Amino acid sequence: MRNLSLGYSPCPNDTFIFYALVHKKIDTAGLEFSEILRDVEELNRMARDSGLDITKASFHAYGHLRDRYVLLRSGGALGNGCGPLLVSSRNNELKNLEGKTIAIPGRLTTAFLLLQLFDSSLARNVKVMPFDKIIDSVKKGHADAGLIIHESRFTYGSSGLTKLLDLGEWWETETGLPIPLGGILARREMERDLVLKIEGLIKKSIEYGFSHRSEPLSYIKVHAQEMDDRVVDQHIDLYVNSYSVDLGEKGIIAVGELFRRAEEKGIIPGYASPMFVS
Repeated sequence: MRNLSLGYSPCPNDTFIFYALVHKKIDTAGLEFSEILRDVEELNRMARDSGLDITKASFHAYGHLRDRYVLLRSGGALGNGCGPLLVSSRNNELKNLEGKTIAIPGRLTTAFLLLQLFDSSLARNVKVMPFDKIIDSVKKGHADAGLIIHESRFTYGSSGLTKLLDLGEWWETETGLPIPLGGILARREMERDLVLKIEGLIKKSIEYGFSHRSEPLSYIKVHAQEMDDRVVDQHIDLYVNSYSVDLGEKGIIAVGELFRRAEEKGIIPGYASPMFVS
């Protein structure tokens, strides 16, 4: 039995995706997975230290990790209408935010990359904090605006915040492509057959979740920041989709376009080797 470390976030989409895999609801083909649940920015940092065999990471972070990790076609977060939002509690207008403090969920998050691609002037004065603290920080006036991700996009309105910008909507209008948020990475030194086996197991784990929709709920709610069943369901419906099962041609093009734009602006280094195992 080969044991592999597997990092993913406690957000409902990730716990839904990996539920069947880590609980052996599917045949894991002689592999054992030791799950490590961390906030996505902490996973990004752990991946930069090469601390995990397989891990969820922001595509922004992966832009800095392409020499050490390959991208898997299954398990990622891409889609339409699911991008990060810039929100405020004041009567701010987007044009007045230059120089103001914006709370962000991490410098390696795709949310922050998208903000930089949209308008680099908005990224000059940022305050980094865990994603689940941003709404409260903005509400209390500790930040002028907040860049929110995950469950927060479903709950910010109930905290009296207003949306200033939907970065996913901007991206989709600009490119005509789904928004690539995060993917599953595996160490480059892993054998090709092992990487493909893991990829297939993640796909089976997602399919199991779709076929047994209510079964993972108790596991999901143990780790979720937001306990409301309706919000948990909305989260899974939005972030777990056909691109999670397999990136497909359009998903691969979207990731490539994100990297092209980030490289062009010098935000991530260029890298010529293939993203996937050959």
